[in-house]
Amino acid sequence: MKCTHLLAVFIVLIAACNEGQHLESKNGFAVVVPAKPGEAVATYAGGCFWAMQECLVELKGVNKVISGYAGGTTANPSYEQVVSGKTGHAESVQVYYDPKVISFERLTAAFFNSHDPKQVNRQGPDVGTDYRSIAFYRSKAEEIIIRSKISELDSLNGYVTPVATEVTAFKIFFPAETHHQDYYRRNSWDYYIRNVSRPKVLKLRKTMPELIKSEYKD
Repeated sequence: MKCTHLLAVFIVLIAACNEGQHLESKNGFAVVVPAKPGEAVATYAGGCFWAMQECLVELKGVNKVISGYAGGTTANPSYEQVVSGKTGHAESVQVYYDPKVISFERLTAAFFNSHDPKQVNRQGPDVGTDYRSIAFYRSKAEEIIIRSKISELDSLNGYVTPVATEVTAFKIFFPAETHHQDYYRRNSWDYYIRNVSRPKVLKLRKTMPELIKSEYKD
C-alpha cells in the first residue's frame, strides 16, 4: 500500500529545502524560512513520512520536522515520481532540533525505534525502494554514532536479521508537497493513519517515554 492522499489541487514546492531552512505553508504554497539560531539539522528515511514526521516531532528538543524526499538523483521530485521508484529517493524527514535538549545520538536512537530497520525496501504494507531505511550524516562524528547504533542493534538481535539501514552522507533534501506536511495530525480519521501510522507513534511513546513531550503522554 502506498501513502495515498486526497484528490485535490496543490502547489508543489519546486525549491529545495536545504540544511538551515524550515518549511511553512501559506495559502496552499510551500515556503521556506531560515532556521532558528542554535538549531541542528538531521535527516532520516524510515518508511512513510506521515508516521516518521509525527514520531520525531513529539520528541523533547525537536522544533520542526518536514516531510520530503532524499537519497535520490532527481531534482525537485513529485510524490508520484518518488513512489514510482525511478528517482532513487526515499520518503524522508528533515528534523530541526535543539542539541542542548536532545543529542544527535538520542535522536538517532528514536529514529531506529520509529520503524523496523531490519526490513529491506519496505515498511510493513509499504513496499519499494522509496520506503527503505536511511540514516544520513553531516559529519564524521554523526556517521560514527549511526554505525555504532547499528552495531548495537545487530548485537542485541544476535545478528540473525541484520539492520538494513543505509548510512549515507547527506546531500540534499526536497520538501514534499504541502498536503503531506503534518498529514498525521490533520487526518486522524484516515484508515492508513489509524492502522499503520498510529501504532508506530504509540510504540515510540512506550519505548522511549523519557523523550516524549508532556502534551503527548497518556
